[in-house]
Amino acid sequence: MLLNTKTFFRLSATGIFALLITGFALAASGPVITAKRQKAAKPNISIVDQWKYWYDGKDSMRVAETKSVANRPNVIFLLTDDHRWDALGVMGNKIIQTPNLDALANRGILFKKAYVTTAICMVSRASLLSGQYMSRHGINDFNTDFKKEALAQTYPALLKQAGYKLGFIGKWGIDVQNQPDSLYDYWAAAKEGQPKYELKNKSGKIIHHTDSVGKDITQFLDQFAGKEPFCLAVSFKAPHELDGNPPTYPVQERFKDLYKNVDIPDPVTADTKYWNSHPDFFRTDANIGRDRWKPLLSTPELRAETTRDYYRLITGVDEVVGDLVSQLKQLKIDEHTIIIFMGDNGFSLGEHGLEGKWFGFEESIRVPLIISGGGLSANLKHTQSNNIALNIDVAPTILSLAGVQVPGSMQGMDLIKSMQNKTSARKDFFYQHTFMGSPRLPKVEGVVTGDFKYMKYIEHGYEELYDTKNDPHETVNLAGNDVYSKKMAELRRRYEELRKQVR
Repeated sequence: MLLNTKTFFRLSATGIFALLITGFALAASGPVITAKRQKAAKPNISIVDQWKYWYDGKDSMRVAETKSVANRPNVIFLLTDDHRWDALGVMGNKIIQTPNLDALANRGILFKKAYVTTAICMVSRASLLSGQYMSRHGINDFNTDFKKEALAQTYPALLKQAGYKLGFIGKWGIDVQNQPDSLYDYWAAAKEGQPKYELKNKSGKIIHHTDSVGKDITQFLDQFAGKEPFCLAVSFKAPHELDGNPPTYPVQERFKDLYKNVDIPDPVTADTKYWNSHPDFFRTDANIGRDRWKPLLSTPELRAETTRDYYRLITGVDEVVGDLVSQLKQLKIDEHTIIIFMGDNGFSLGEHGLEGKWFGFEESIRVPLIISGGGLSANLKHTQSNNIALNIDVAPTILSLAGVQVPGSMQGMDLIKSMQNKTSARKDFFYQHTFMGSPRLPKVEGVVTGDFKYMKYIEHGYEELYDTKNDPHETVNLAGNDVYSKKMAELRRRYEELRKQVR
């Protein structure tokens, strides 16, 4: 805490002694800002920013080190499953109905170029929690969980240490048998890898998973709102397909006729020539993306109906988000709460002759990302960003919002600081998906920049280069084009650099 000379000499001996005692306490546990100090905060400073300033009763401001527990914002992190970047109205989709998510984006920050570093649920969720690439957190299958030491460095554990109440609702998605439910004050997640959509409640009635999540949100907020600051993580199953042979998309009864008479255009790369352009090791019925494509997307009629169901499930999520925002207002905590919304990975709905995620195409790795809520600084509201944002940025961003120190082991960045130009914008990132391997899921790594994408199927040495600025649908592989030889050499070098850095 810094004091100007005039203020210092005004302090009595008793005051100095009290200040020193307070200073020792701050060093141990962060500053305790009194109610009087809180009231002195300038009215044009947001809830999130008030902790940064200490007033001496007049006009000068003093910078504090950490937020007081009482003044830290609540954080709600909403995660959808297999939610591609363009399946939101606010992202330019003219068909899907997502009014509540659109409103959330319009009131906050919409990140138009958000990606995941690995497009499969357990890896991406581990990255969200740890702020790390898969190469560092090491969770690359469905049977591995965080070791005790690693779990202690995830954002929920660090928030818990800082005095936050924790809640988790929905699909956990990492090692089913060893869920860290004891870390949380409220836990509503079944011990199963993929929850069913149709659940039986206590009275024996069928309830859709999305509606069940909504009821749990209401219960959590009724129990914890207005007390200690809380962080609630909500993980929807929607719009993930229900695994089976064939896979299905069970939607809520009230949405079954939604989009019924709406024409769904075919994706540009649904044309068979794009599937036929894949190399032999990829272009096989053993490829999971192709195997799942057959029953759901192999004809224009199937593609249209599958897309409608996919949109219906997202509209169901949107309804829950609307109810959540309304409840925050009713509880009078909306101005003290930050909401983050993201997809765990994208999803191909027939593009490139595929269904699913895994590979490095835009449909697979690009996701929606919104940061909103009344607690957001005024200068960040109603904004959009074209900077690259990643799933590994969520953990450091949440910790920074809460005034908790970000561990050096985290590889992501604080997106709020990035928006305030306090950190440099990311120019590129490393993509990796090495789960399973050929022929089911050929392993792929690469580099994604603002304008180009380089991908390498590491088991086969096969390379792809796309000019995503001028060819956003990734229709032409430029890897063998001499005109782009310098770009290829540049991205090969960058690939080797990033491959080492992410470990």
